[in-house]
Amino acid sequence: MKVLQLGKFYPIKGGVEKVMEIFTEGLAERGFASDMLCASHNGETTDIVFSEESRIFRTKTLTKLAATMISPEMIFRLRRICSEYDIIHVHHPDPMATLALFFSGYRGKVVLHWHSDILKQKFLLRFFSPFQSWLIRRADLILGTTPVYVEESPFLRKVQEKTSFLPIGVDPYPWLSDEIEAIRAQYPGKKIIFNMGRLVPYKGYHHLIEAMTHLSDDYVLLIGGDGPLRAELLALTEKLGLQERVKFLGFISDKLKPAYFAACDVFCLSSTVKTEAYAIVLVEAMSLSRPVVATKIPESGVSWVNEDGVSGINVPVEDAPALAEAIHKICDDPELWKTYSKGARRRFYDVFTKDEMINSLINIYTELLNPSK
Repeated sequence: MKVLQLGKFYPIKGGVEKVMEIFTEGLAERGFASDMLCASHNGETTDIVFSEESRIFRTKTLTKLAATMISPEMIFRLRRICSEYDIIHVHHPDPMATLALFFSGYRGKVVLHWHSDILKQKFLLRFFSPFQSWLIRRADLILGTTPVYVEESPFLRKVQEKTSFLPIGVDPYPWLSDEIEAIRAQYPGKKIIFNMGRLVPYKGYHHLIEAMTHLSDDYVLLIGGDGPLRAELLALTEKLGLQERVKFLGFISDKLKPAYFAACDVFCLSSTVKTEAYAIVLVEAMSLSRPVVATKIPESGVSWVNEDGVSGINVPVEDAPALAEAIHKICDDPELWKTYSKGARRRFYDVFTKDEMINSLINIYTELLNPSK
């Protein structure tokens, strides 16, 4: 069995690309030939060899349009190599990958991974809609990351018979005692709330920062990541007089990420729309037994990932007082904190490990190629 992951860009910038990499590496570790084809966003087009079973093919990007890398080379590259693969696993939304598959002439099995509907780029969807409809018809199987998203997406309602879901899993993070202690030492006696992601509108950071005005001074909020809203969020923090209690950490390296997750008392996700379809950061936090406060985003899988009353609390979107109340409820009750901490860890190992995900993925591919009677 030989599989090609087809999708966004490399090096990794977001959750979809991270999933592609995890799939590619995880399959290769089990001895399956698995490659990636993606557009480069930094000018590098040299192929990368992970192992004898795994390569990354990077194609040149001419420009970026509406969050899509325009890479005609991807079309020609896929046409040349597609016949080598038993399965092409295309990751949506990515119009360039869809166009490449459309023009490839590929006749094998197609798995469509529906990470999210196209929500923001409405003008792009008008152009892309016929190709998206073709992709849905062409796919032999459509995978979502949660049952909620594949059931609720308006684009998938007529093809439910060929949909399923595969939760995104990760390896459990290590417990970095020295680094954790160093972070907590910067905020002695404080209860640390942590969030990490791109500083973009759908993440709802305005509401999370406002929530800090409803919490006492012994709470601090650490926000990891960068993005176009940084200046605006800094201005809001200053306007609310929260400069000493809200800290923008910028980019956090993969090496230090586990320490920040583990150093916090609660991980809080404040996203507001279903562009946030899954939030892998919740899984990462749960791997380190961190209780979670998240939002009940309509038609999103976020409130499925964070099981209310088990791994934490889910609250309405765009509701700063509700975020603050949930954070306070967990942090102010040591027994409740322990209950959610244990629940988060248990849910991680029951549902969200990388091993479980790769096992399920192999079973999905095997069944697709050799359907049981």
